[in-house]
This record gives sequence, structure tokens and C-alpha cells, in this order.
Amino acid sequence: MITNIALVSVWVRDVDESKAFYTDVLGFEVRDDLTLGPDFRWCTVVHPQQPELQLHLTTPTTPLPDYLVEAMQRAQAEGGLPGVGLNVADCQKAFDELSAKGVEFLQEPQQRPYGVEALMRDNSGNWMVLVEPRDYTPEDFAGVDMS
Repeated sequence: MITNIALVSVWVRDVDESKAFYTDVLGFEVRDDLTLGPDFRWCTVVHPQQPELQLHLTTPTTPLPDYLVEAMQRAQAEGGLPGVGLNVADCQKAFDELSAKGVEFLQEPQQRPYGVEALMRDNSGNWMVLVEPRDYTPEDFAGVDMS
């Protein structure tokens, strides 16, 4: 049976630019970067503290049909694609450091029932959430408006 999650694909506009963002700005490391044909590049990055989980940085292209590639590219241009959630030890510190590197934030750090959360975009417009987690119970959400 399934033992773990090993790979998550992240749709990006440009693999080289995204590889630089994920490594130089966010601190990930390149695992693989291979060209496997005229229209396919296999580029993965990993976080040094979680090397078993690879992020596959990929552009919308074949074998997806043209209409889906176009829809994905429109969603990217509008900044409407979800990315990944990242745990941080100190959300305010991560916000300050990433802001200083030019990262676009949609939401400054805010207290939530599950911890402190900030919402940012990667360089392809994907939403990414930074969370400084804390223990919580379902009761912590009573009456909470998450909008």
C-alpha cells in the first residue's frame, strides 16, 4: 500500500526562474533537473529538512490538451493557482526575511486557531501559506470567521 507522499507538482511559468526562486529565496535544493525531450523537463527541488518530499516544478504543456494548457496559463496570469503550505518556526521572522527579498505577500502574519499564518505568492503567482503551527482543538474554531 501507499507509504508516504513523495512528489507534488507545482505549476510554474518558467522552470529556470522558479528553480531560482525556490532555491535562492526559499532555501530549497535542486534534486533533479533533466531535459527528457523537446517539450519535457523534469526539475525537482527539496527542502533540506524534508528531502523525501520533492516539488516538481513544471509548466503547463503537452501531454495536456491545448484548451487545458491555455486555462492553466490564464489561471497563472491571474495568480489563481494554489501552491503549497510551508511550516515555519517564526512566521513574523519568515515574513520579514522574505519581504526583504521581494516576495509578494497577500496577507501579513495573523493569529489563527492553528497558529500564525501569512499568505504569499511564489514567482509564478501560486498562493503559498506560511504557518507557524500550534496545537489546537476543534473548539478553538468556534465562532471564528476565516475570511
